Parts: sequence; structure tokens; C-alpha cells
Amino acid sequence: MTTTLITDRLTLTPVQASDFPDLVKLWGDPAFATAIFPAALSSEEVWFRLLRDIGHWEALNYGNWSIRETATGEYLGGVGAFDYRRLMDLPFDAPELGWGIAPRFHGRGIAFEALSAALAWCDDALDAPRTVCMIAPDNASSLKLAARAGYTPYAETAYKGAPVILLERHAA
Repeated sequence: MTTTLITDRLTLTPVQASDFPDLVKLWGDPAFATAIFPAALSSEEVWFRLLRDIGHWEALNYGNWSIRETATGEYLGGVGAFDYRRLMDLPFDAPELGWGIAPRFHGRGIAFEALSAALAWCDDALDAPRTVCMIAPDNASSLKLAARAGYTPYAETAYKGAPVILLERHAA
């Protein structure tokens, strides 16, 4: 099964080393990074994330995709399915989905389009009865997107000392 996904406007490809400059720009932007982390990430931290993402595809045959506008090739953000083996009171027992779009592209439906493509791929390729995600309670836009994509909350807990809402979506 192919791991490159094409939608009406987007091309999603597994993260690769050539994405590094785009990832440094994205994760170095406090307006983006602080929705997930306390501060923007250094290029060193981004490099480790990139290596983890490449390894994810190699080890599990799924992982993060880079989202690019098909018409221009411009990098927009990322979406992916992963198993990070997070240490939480309620450990995940299903593939985890995550997404992030550069702030300048918000409000254009890009995240929903990319997430929908990733979920369709997961439903077909992973043969998992459900997927999960975790979102900070104050991240209203991600909670709204998750609901639109079919996720519903099932628990509230903490991850690395910060409150999170755990959500699940049953496969189509």
C-alpha cells in the first residue's frame, strides 16, 4: 500500500530528512510550538523529532506525513499516526493521531483535509478498530477539528504534568 496520500489540494508524504528546514521553521515558531510544548523547539530538538519520525516509518510502517500544497510544493505542516509509548496513567492502546498546521494556513480547512486522508489510510492500512489522540483542554481549535473528524472524549488525565483530554474515534 502506498504511503503517499493525495487530496484535492494536498500531497502527504512520509517525513524525510529533506523536510528538516521546513520543520525547523515550523517548530521554531512559538505561535505553533506552544500549543504542544512550553516553548519553541531548537534545531537540535527538531532533528531528534525528525529522526524519530523517520524511524517510525521504518519500524512500524506508519508515522508522520509532511503536508504540502500540491500546486506549489509549499510546506504546510504535518499529520500522522504513531505509537510513542507515552507514559500516562491511562496508556494508549491504539494508534495515536496528531496534526499541526503552520498558523498562517489556519482557517482554510487544510488540517481537516489532511486528517481525513490520514484517517482513511489508517482505517484501511492499520486494521485498528480505533485511533486515539490527546489535546490540551485550552486548544479549542484542535478539539473542534477532532470532533469534526469523529473523535469523542473518553478521559481526562495529565501528560508530563499538563492536563490533557483523551479522545477516540472508531474506524469507519
